[in-house]
Amino acid sequence: MEVRLQAQEDEITLLKSSLADALRNLFPSMDSPNPVGSQPALWMVCITQSTGITTAPDYSSAFYFTPDLQNINLSDLSLFLLCELCSSVRSLNVCKYKLQVALCQIYVICQSIKMFIRGRPITMYIPSNIQNYDELKMDLPSEKLELDWVYGYRGRDCRGNLYMLPSGEAVYFLACVVVLYHVTKRTQRHYRKHTDCVRCLAIHPDKVLIASGQTAGVDKDGKPLQPFVHIWDSTTLVTLQQIGLGTFERGVGSVAFSNADAGAFLCVIDDSNEHMLSVWDWNKNTKVVEVKSTNEAVFAVEFNPADTNNIITCGKSHVYFWTLSAGTLTKKQGIFGKYKKPKFIMCFVFSLTGDVLTGDSEGNILTWGKSAADIKTLGKGAKETFQIMKQTRAHEGSVFTLCVLQGGALLSGGGKDRRIIRWSADLAPERECEIPEKYGAVRTIADVDGEELLVGTTRNAILRGTFSDGFVATGHVDEMWGLATHPFQNIFLTCGNDKQVCVWNAEEHSLSWCTTLEESGLCADFSPSGAVVSVGLSTGRWLVLDLQTREVVSDLIDGNEQLSVIRYSPDGSFVAVGSHDNFIYIYSVTEGGRRYTRFGKCTGHSSFITHLDWSKDGKYIMSNSGDYEILYWDVTGGCKLLRNRYESKDREWASYTCVLGFHVMGVWLEGSDGTDINALCRSHSERVVAVADDFCKVHLFQYPCPKPKAPSHRYEGHGSHVTNVRFTHCDSHLLSLGGKDACILQWRVKRSGAADNKDHPNFSLPPSTSTSSSDPRNQREKESQREAAHLIKRPVSAQSV
Repeated sequence: MEVRLQAQEDEITLLKSSLADALRNLFPSMDSPNPVGSQPALWMVCITQSTGITTAPDYSSAFYFTPDLQNINLSDLSLFLLCELCSSVRSLNVCKYKLQVALCQIYVICQSIKMFIRGRPITMYIPSNIQNYDELKMDLPSEKLELDWVYGYRGRDCRGNLYMLPSGEAVYFLACVVVLYHVTKRTQRHYRKHTDCVRCLAIHPDKVLIASGQTAGVDKDGKPLQPFVHIWDSTTLVTLQQIGLGTFERGVGSVAFSNADAGAFLCVIDDSNEHMLSVWDWNKNTKVVEVKSTNEAVFAVEFNPADTNNIITCGKSHVYFWTLSAGTLTKKQGIFGKYKKPKFIMCFVFSLTGDVLTGDSEGNILTWGKSAADIKTLGKGAKETFQIMKQTRAHEGSVFTLCVLQGGALLSGGGKDRRIIRWSADLAPERECEIPEKYGAVRTIADVDGEELLVGTTRNAILRGTFSDGFVATGHVDEMWGLATHPFQNIFLTCGNDKQVCVWNAEEHSLSWCTTLEESGLCADFSPSGAVVSVGLSTGRWLVLDLQTREVVSDLIDGNEQLSVIRYSPDGSFVAVGSHDNFIYIYSVTEGGRRYTRFGKCTGHSSFITHLDWSKDGKYIMSNSGDYEILYWDVTGGCKLLRNRYESKDREWASYTCVLGFHVMGVWLEGSDGTDINALCRSHSERVVAVADDFCKVHLFQYPCPKPKAPSHRYEGHGSHVTNVRFTHCDSHLLSLGGKDACILQWRVKRSGAADNKDHPNFSLPPSTSTSSSDPRNQREKESQREAAHLIKRPVSAQSV
C-alpha cells in the first residue's frame, strides 16, 4: 500500500511540474512583472476536449484563479489546476484532455490573501468595499467586558469550600474566581486575582480576611505556572499577601488559619506526592516550618482552636495529630483500637468541648479525645495519645461533611444517602431531610441563620433552604459545549457531557428549568420565534424542545456521529445540522418549529463540520470543517456547493460564528495549530467579535477583524478551555462556557462613547438588517414572538445561587 501511495505522489509531482512548464510556455509574461502595474488580474481557466486554443470558451465550465501576477508561484498554480482537473475527470489519464487557458485582463475584480494554519494555505477573498487592504488599521474595540455573574459551584472534587460571612455573603469558588454572593440581596462580587483554578478556601478568625489557594496550571505555551495562596480582604477585595510562590508543587490542596493567636499563622498542604505541610507567618510572608505529610490523599487540615501548636490532618487511611515544638513538627497517628479502621477519614470538626469529631467512609462519626498512653503496648515514656471515645452511626455510605452550629449542635451530610442530619451536642439525632438525587451527594454545609442552610453538592449545585421546606437548585457537573441565546429575551440555554439541558434567566441570574437527556448535548439553537430550541447530541440524534412544556416535539437522527452545530435560517424556514460525518443536513421547518422535513444534504467537506452560518437572505450557508476548509452552499438551489468561492466575498451573513473567514482572520495568533480557537461570535450590532480560546481566555476584537495580529481585550476567569461564547439578543451581555470547570460566566458589555456603526473607520456600512413592516416574513416573526412571549416561564421558586 505504501509503495502504491508513493507512486501516486510521484505521478502527481510530475504532473504539477509538467503543468507549470506548459503554463510558462503558453504565457511567458507570467514570470515577468504585471504588465498593468499594481492591478491584479483574474485568470479564467477552462477544461475542454478541443485541440486548439479556445477563443470563445464555455463559461459554464470555467473556474477562476486570481494570482498576484507580481508574486505568482507557478507550482501553486499548477497544483490548483491539477486539483480542478482531477475533479473534472475520473482518472489521472489526462492525455485525453487538453488544458486550454484564456487570459482575460479583468482588473480589480477579485483580490485575495492567504492565511496559514499548520502550514496549510487558506485563501480569503477581499470584499469589494475594501479599497486598500494594506492601509486597514485594526484598533481595540471601544466595547469592554465586565464580569457580571458566575453560574455554578465547584463541588465535584473539592471540600470545605462554602462559608457564610457576617456580611451576609456566602463565599465559594468556581474556576479562577472566588464568589461572594449576598444571600438576601442576591448580588455577587468577585475576587479575580488567581491565575488558575482555585482549589481551597479558609476564613480568618476575624471573618473578614480570606485565604484561597490555586492549582499550578500552564500558560499558552504549555509552561507550568506556579501555584500560590492569596490572602485578601473580603470587604475591599484587596490582596494583602501572596504566599508560597515557587514553593508549592502542582497546587494547593488545603489551607487553614490558626485561631488561638488571632489568626497569625497559616497552614498549607500542597498537592505534591508527599503532600508537604508548611506553617507560615503570613504577615511576614515567612515559612516557619515544613515537613512531609503523607503519600496518601489529604482532605482537610485545621489548627486546634485552643492551641496553635496543635494541627490535625485527615485523608485516606489516616488522621494525624501534629505538634509544633521548637521549630519542628511531629505527628501521631490516630489509633482506632477496637473500631474498624475506615478507608477514608472524609472530614473533621472541633466540638465546643474540645473534642475532635471525624466523619468517615463507613458512615460513622467518631469522637476523639486525649487519653493516657498504653505503656504495655507503646512502652515506657510514651506520651498521651488521641483515641476514639465514641462511635455514632450516622449515614449509609460516607459522611462527607460536618458543621458545628453556634449552640453546639452538629450537622452532618451524607454521600450515598444524600441526607442532612441535625444532631444535639451529645450526638442525638434531632431532624433530618434528604436532597433530591439529581443534585448529587452533600459536599459541604454552611449555616445561614441557625435555621436556613446553604448546601453545596457533588453535582456543582448550591442549594438554599430549610429542613421543613427542602432544598432545590442545580447546575452543570461536566464539560459544556452547547450554548444558545434567545432571539428576543434575556434567556440562554446550555448543554454538555452531563446530559443536562439548562435554561437560564440572564436578567435574574437564575435557573428557569433543567431536564436530563439520554445522551450528551453538544450544540443548540433557538428558533427565530423563540418558542422551541433544537439540541444536537453525541450520537447523531437531535431533539426539538418546547420551551413552555419542556417536552420533545421532534426527535430526529442524521448519521451515527456526533453533531457539532445546529443553526436556524433567519426566517426560521430552514434548519442546518452539521455533523462529524462531514455532511450538513438541511430541513424545512413548519408549524412554528414543530415539524421538520428533510430538504437536502450538503456534501463536499472532506472532514467533520465545525461551524456554519446562514446568509441574511436565508439562501446560502458558509461552513468550516476540521481540516480548515471554508465552503459555501446554495441551499434553496438544491444544497449545491458553490465552487467559485470568490463570488461569496460580498455576501452578508445573519450571524458570524465560523472561526475561519476573511472578516475574522485577525483573531488567529501567529503559529496557531487550528484548534486554538474553539468558538467565536459576532455581536448583533456587528461592531465586535468575541472569541473563546483554548487557553482559558475570552477575547474581544473589533469587527470586522481581517488583518493578522489584531489587538484585543483579553479576559480571564475560566479555569479550563473556553468552549463557546454568545451575545444576548440586545448585546447587553456575553455568555462564555468553560470546559472541565463546568463554569458559565456572564459578562456585561460596557460601551464607551456614542460610537455608531456608520462611523466605522475602515468599512462601509452594510445594508440595513431591518425588515420593512410590510414584509410578510417580518410579520410572521412578530406574530411568532408575541405567541412565544408567554412561553418562557419565570425562574423556579427555588432560590438558586
